[in-house]
Amino acid sequence: MTRQVVDSSAWRVWTWPNLVTFVRLSGIPVFCYLLMDTPFTLAAIIVLAVGGGTDWVDGFLARKLGQESRMGRLLDPLVDRLYILVAVSVLTLEGLLPWQFTAVLLAREAVMATIVIILRWKGYESLSVHYVGKTATFIIFMSFPILVLAGVFESTEVWARPAGWALAWWGIVLYWLSAIIYLVQAIPLLRHLRPRTVVSH
Repeated sequence: MTRQVVDSSAWRVWTWPNLVTFVRLSGIPVFCYLLMDTPFTLAAIIVLAVGGGTDWVDGFLARKLGQESRMGRLLDPLVDRLYILVAVSVLTLEGLLPWQFTAVLLAREAVMATIVIILRWKGYESLSVHYVGKTATFIIFMSFPILVLAGVFESTEVWARPAGWALAWWGIVLYWLSAIIYLVQAIPLLRHLRPRTVVSH
């Protein structure tokens, strides 16, 4: 049976992968509300763990179902960045993350934003997603709910704190490594006098 070839550059909104991404996006304000304005901390942890831990699902569905689209390529990484930025900001405000960790993470996001802005200014669409960056994002996502457990429930602190910080710093190292990889990919592109489009995943 011949597989149907799908134009992944099309702006297709109503697909199963995009639905998963929209559901993940809706979990961000729910997490903030549950953690900051209600006593339902465990529910906030579950929302954060599910929303962050399923960051691979939409991409997997897009490839499996042949429903890749330009909307998905733009929205998926945007939701990942929002989850990380919102989660780290809220956890820092709640005293569950030190500002030093937050500063290191936000500095990496600033580097990546600069790379993307310069590439767009030169006429490039985006860089290919690297597995190191996806792995780092997943590990950081998983560290957040464990650190919340350690900060809120004293009975879990003996195992949750070291486990959470081991994941957090491991994720940060990979996060910066992925930034270096993206920078190495971007440098030769910027040397071209004529802009061309680089197709993402």
